[in-house]
Amino acid sequence: MPSKEPPRRRVPGPARPVRPRSSSGGGAGAGAGDRAGRAGTGSKPGTGSNRGTGSKPGTGSNRGTGSASGTGSKPGTEPRAGARAPRPAARPAPRPAARRPAPRPPARKPRTIKLGSPRPRLRLISVGLTLVMLAFVVRLLQVQAVDASAYAAKAATYRYQEYTLSAERGEITDRNGIALATSVDAYDITADPKLFTPEESKRKDAPEQAAALLAPILGKEPAELAKKLRTPDSRYTLLARKQTPQVWNQIKDLKKVYGQKAQEPGGTRVNLLGGVLSEPSTKRVYPNGDLGAGILGYVNAEGRGAGGVESMLDPELAGRDGKIRFTASGGRQVPTAGSQGTPAVPGSDIELTIDRDIQWAAQQAISEQVGKSKADRGYVIVQDTRTGEILAMANAPGFDPNDLSAANAASMGNAALQDAYEPGSTSKVMSMAAVLEEGKAAPDTHVTVPNRLHRGDRLFKDDIDHPTWYLTLNGVLAKSSNIGTILATGQLGKDQAESNRVLDGYLRRFGIGSPTGLGFPGETPGILAKPENWSTSQQYTIPFGQGLSVNALQAASVYSTIANGGVRIAPTLVRGTKGPDGRFAPAGKPAESRVVSERTAKTLAQMLESVVEDREGTGTKAAIPGYRVAGKTGTANRVDPELGRYKGYTASFAGFAPADQPRITVYCAIQNPTKGSYFGGQICGPIYKKVMEFALKTLQVAPTGNASPRLPVTFEPTP
Repeated sequence: MPSKEPPRRRVPGPARPVRPRSSSGGGAGAGAGDRAGRAGTGSKPGTGSNRGTGSKPGTGSNRGTGSASGTGSKPGTEPRAGARAPRPAARPAPRPAARRPAPRPPARKPRTIKLGSPRPRLRLISVGLTLVMLAFVVRLLQVQAVDASAYAAKAATYRYQEYTLSAERGEITDRNGIALATSVDAYDITADPKLFTPEESKRKDAPEQAAALLAPILGKEPAELAKKLRTPDSRYTLLARKQTPQVWNQIKDLKKVYGQKAQEPGGTRVNLLGGVLSEPSTKRVYPNGDLGAGILGYVNAEGRGAGGVESMLDPELAGRDGKIRFTASGGRQVPTAGSQGTPAVPGSDIELTIDRDIQWAAQQAISEQVGKSKADRGYVIVQDTRTGEILAMANAPGFDPNDLSAANAASMGNAALQDAYEPGSTSKVMSMAAVLEEGKAAPDTHVTVPNRLHRGDRLFKDDIDHPTWYLTLNGVLAKSSNIGTILATGQLGKDQAESNRVLDGYLRRFGIGSPTGLGFPGETPGILAKPENWSTSQQYTIPFGQGLSVNALQAASVYSTIANGGVRIAPTLVRGTKGPDGRFAPAGKPAESRVVSERTAKTLAQMLESVVEDREGTGTKAAIPGYRVAGKTGTANRVDPELGRYKGYTASFAGFAPADQPRITVYCAIQNPTKGSYFGGQICGPIYKKVMEFALKTLQVAPTGNASPRLPVTFEPTP
């Protein structure tokens, strides 16, 4: 039987027992059990063992070795032979009571993190997703089924809109590149009537309220604008054309103001002028006002030429419009939606032969004289004798193409080309050209002119009563004798019928009875009947300028032909065009034709000098100091277009300078002067002088310095 060691008393103090030395694992187990037994813990068997001893069962190192015996071995076991007895542990010295350490706090248990179950969270997410999907389904059903018609109506305001991009109209300039007609930015004010309906505007009187705001700015009647806005079946209406950027800015300011104020009690905000839109456009302006208005013409409300060069060359000036197609919302373009279309091609610039300064001088002179004479109208033509180019074409009264509302309809054309009238004595130069060219007379040929001449069923006279005049052919032209002209042209043929045919041929070669070649809208070709249809009186009146009709440019062209050595150059008004690429294309060369020989033309020029320089001449008021001037007066009975019979007179003057080296032709005519003199030399001679002087200085034409030949006007009859 193994002996049991009595339990030892616990010695106060923290001293640990000395671990007995052992050569085997069993001793270690026994020592451990011994420590437990000495401690007097009274632990159950196995509580004093340690798992880390690695002893086999029965050695005292396994669980259950901590028995009350403190031996660390199971009961009934024998210690192995040769095992060393454990050494008694030394007693530690007693520690003073005052130094006993405070008891340690009980050790905390380690906190354990316990994961929750994911199922509640998954259920919550599933419920949320289900609610979201349910909301989408409900909204989709509302849009596609319940409120489909309402949304379809709203979608009508979201659509593609297509507009025309107006091409920039080309400029019209004078021969020096100075703008006579140009275009500036403008806006066509439009509206979408659908946006003014009660459903869209939330107001029953939206058209009336918008019209009241727009009328003062656009210069329109409110009722007219309201009527245009009350067309719910339309998505487009034009309120005003060609408005300035300032007008559109005023409308935009109003749109901002009333977009903030127009709020319904229910909280719905509506822009009262949200349906008012604009389309970029251009507006035709004429920087010089009424200067050259008869030549330039004007454009209509659609931006197309409606008169003058604007109409004549409208295809070249207008260019080609483009188109743009874009997405609109509520009448406004959606910037992010993009757009597509074709760009506009600008029109070509037109360069005229007109000189602005000479045009101004001519217009000032004719306007002043028409007002002074209280005449119906008047015109002045200035032409370059060497090229046929028209340097000025002035009409009075005129009009301002910038303000057509104030224009008189009778003055809106170009009377210089559209009026057909009997030229009177200025036409005698053609009769004299025929006589000289046919060799029937010379400047010094004697012509006896009685006070009255009986021909056919008429008794003809000159403008004044006089005794028998003894004139040369040059004197007949200088004194503008009707009777002398009848006598001279009667020599053109062996009988009157043949004389008529010969004279008719020359008149037509000078351009009478045919268009000038300008292609100007409304131009008259004049009136010249066939010679076999000439009445008894026409056979004798046509030679001195009654019984046929011309326009002012035709009359001027006659004198330019003589000044150009007998070669007629078709008048031109356009020098060339400049396309969008900036290249200048000159106009084609005008047609030329010889009418009379150079010798005849030179002789006629000398004869025309006698009209101005000789004291017997009728055109002395047209004389220009330092220059040799060739000219001819004209005073004709005028056919009143309203009455259809003769009433009043047409006063005229035509000529060129310098007479020996012609450069410029000036023609003036005044219709129906009612105050003061009605003779051409008296009221048109001064106009000729003013305009010719200005043109000579402008073009820097110097005097020739040659003396005039001074052909004889009269002769002494033999006894």
